[in-house]
Amino acid sequence: MQKSIEVQGRTEDEAIELALQQLGLSRDDVSVEIVEQARTGFLGLKNNPATVKVHYDVQEALTEQIDRFLTGLFARMDIDVSFDITEGDGSVSVILTGKDPGALIGRRGETLDAIQHLTNYTINRSANGRVRINLDAEDYRQRRNEALENLAARTAGKVVKYRRNMTLDPMNAYERHVIHSALQGHGEVSTFSVGSEPNRRVVIAYGSNGEKPGRTDSPQYREWR
Repeated sequence: MQKSIEVQGRTEDEAIELALQQLGLSRDDVSVEIVEQARTGFLGLKNNPATVKVHYDVQEALTEQIDRFLTGLFARMDIDVSFDITEGDGSVSVILTGKDPGALIGRRGETLDAIQHLTNYTINRSANGRVRINLDAEDYRQRRNEALENLAARTAGKVVKYRRNMTLDPMNAYERHVIHSALQGHGEVSTFSVGSEPNRRVVIAYGSNGEKPGRTDSPQYREWR
């Protein structure tokens, strides 16, 4: 974001120097516009000072960037949304609140995921270092995580009981990660993903080695869909 100040001096060079001292910047950090040149009056009386406008860039705070971006985004979407931004260690949490939470979340969180992805892309494109921005509404993320963890546990129980692999419905990368993490320490099943986006699925396989495509060193089990 660019700002500017106007400063007067007896000469253009003096005005520029005074502006640089106020800003604590060097000449290479700014651009200068001469608003009015110094003029000497008749017989040296009533000298008119020089006026310069010095333009300089200011690094906008991360939370201010997010606030400005989301405000503009929701205005274009014509959605009345308020949000609370909390900056943490290497990540930023944004809690959205609106009259229609379903419109913010979308089917299986697709709208919320899209807003989060767009926010991360836009903010990190101009930031010096990458930061993870997490958006949530109505505690959807926590509720969805709990539902996925319960699904993983129930499905793993069926896999062990019937000794057959089971393939879950298509999920996005984050949801697949939740399933993999939930069963990572399970001693009787393993997990892997098959297929291509957006139809990539998690397979919960019987046995700690599982039966990944192309493997021949473990028993073959029929896969359920």
